[in-house]
Amino acid sequence: MTGTLATAGPDGTAADLRPRRWHRAVIVVALVALAGSLTALAMPRGPITPVGVVVAMAVGAAVGTLAGFVLRSRWAMLLAPVVFAVAVELGRVGVVGPTVDRPQISTFFGVLVLVLGRGFHALVQLLPMVLGAAVGAGLARRRSGAAVAHARRRAAQWARRGVAALVAVALVAVAVVLTRPGTTAPIVDPAGRPVPGSVAELATVRLGGHDQTVMIRGRDANAPVVLYLAGGPGQSDLGYARAYMTELEDDVVVAVWDQRGTGTSYAALDPTSTWTLDRAVEDTAELATYLRDRFGQQKVYLVGNSWGSTLGVLAVQRHPELFAAYVGTGQMASQLEADRIIYGQVLDLAARTGDVALTERMRAAGPPPYRDVYVNAMLIDYYDAIGPYPRTEYFRTQGPPGIDGTGADEYGPLDKVNKLKAMIDMGSVMYPQLQGIDFRTQVPRLEVPVYVVAGAHELTARSGPARQWFDRLDAPVKQWITFERSGHVPQFEEFERFRQVLRDVVARHGVENP
Repeated sequence: MTGTLATAGPDGTAADLRPRRWHRAVIVVALVALAGSLTALAMPRGPITPVGVVVAMAVGAAVGTLAGFVLRSRWAMLLAPVVFAVAVELGRVGVVGPTVDRPQISTFFGVLVLVLGRGFHALVQLLPMVLGAAVGAGLARRRSGAAVAHARRRAAQWARRGVAALVAVALVAVAVVLTRPGTTAPIVDPAGRPVPGSVAELATVRLGGHDQTVMIRGRDANAPVVLYLAGGPGQSDLGYARAYMTELEDDVVVAVWDQRGTGTSYAALDPTSTWTLDRAVEDTAELATYLRDRFGQQKVYLVGNSWGSTLGVLAVQRHPELFAAYVGTGQMASQLEADRIIYGQVLDLAARTGDVALTERMRAAGPPPYRDVYVNAMLIDYYDAIGPYPRTEYFRTQGPPGIDGTGADEYGPLDKVNKLKAMIDMGSVMYPQLQGIDFRTQVPRLEVPVYVVAGAHELTARSGPARQWFDRLDAPVKQWITFERSGHVPQFEEFERFRQVLRDVVARHGVENP
């Protein structure tokens, strides 16, 4: 009876008081399910901040170790992650966004969503849990005297420990890498010294009660200030701005904003119930006020691309006192009308080419507004067919290092993951709110000068409604400027010309500092 806790039963026989294996399994399931539920409550989208990554890895390792120790079996390496994952999924049922919704793996985009959402979470939290369960089971067996002293068993044990140690070191390395923040380089002179009076920083600005990132760069902090609004909804243009618009910082102080729920501001997405179009407009006004006050300017200049042009027009309409002029690129006037036109154009393409499968997919998905971002992702593949044009150097180089500018130093490793997730999740939150916006009827007048820089090869679904709105618009000054070699992003495709346009706007509408 050595090593067994026993007492006499009713019939005088010995009764083992140790919990049986199924009892231990029940305990493990309950503990792990509780941990998973609390994780879903604390970080419903998984670890999306540096602190969240460290906490997630620590919790995963601790839960796994406890599960392995209680179960006394390496089966905990399977049981704990499965129970934990199920508890997390059940705990975040009400959270909005494709990366946490039911996976759709029938397309490449769906697989990408699965990898960025659940795959990344599994790497950060479930892998440490598996390692912890192996360690916990080993500790329990050693404590119970179950370890066998045979040389071969000892060798196997040391081999397993070596593997576990290597995995642990790798996980620590992952944690160190993921928690490294992004940086923006100083503005320097030819000798490599920081330029006196310049500004170059990734600022954290609290807007609408949420911390958000703004890249602010300028060779002269006293120069006019330009606030740039990226497209999407959900796009981060920190990388693109650094790759294609760096020279702007020689002319102005340029502020590139990662809006709430995008790029380096992805962690501010929740609660999505408060991330409304009205709130986005007010965040824009708050940021313009911050920039105006910080740099001693009476007004700032506003540049908006695509979705940023929608946001920019609404901000100018509501708060004209903050802005010296508005410049739109990839100008939008009605998201719903653009989607309806594209829907018809792709159906026509399918009919012309005899693509029955495409016709069936479009009929199943439409007409707009679409139910989810998967349809929009599918349609992007057909933009070239319905609006072909010769690509500029911008397209031939395929953007900055990495996909979609993600390789820029302004994004830390975790930001790079979040940037891709944000484009998906933020779009699903904001896109439905744009369906009722139509500038042709809702924005007849703006109180500031308006300049629209339009690519000659822009999709007619976008440029048509935008031109209709512009022609009807009443503004102190308005000008439609066509870039012949551009499409949706003329500020990148023909940057030197865009830079000159912006210089002219600033020179024409300069305001006295207070």
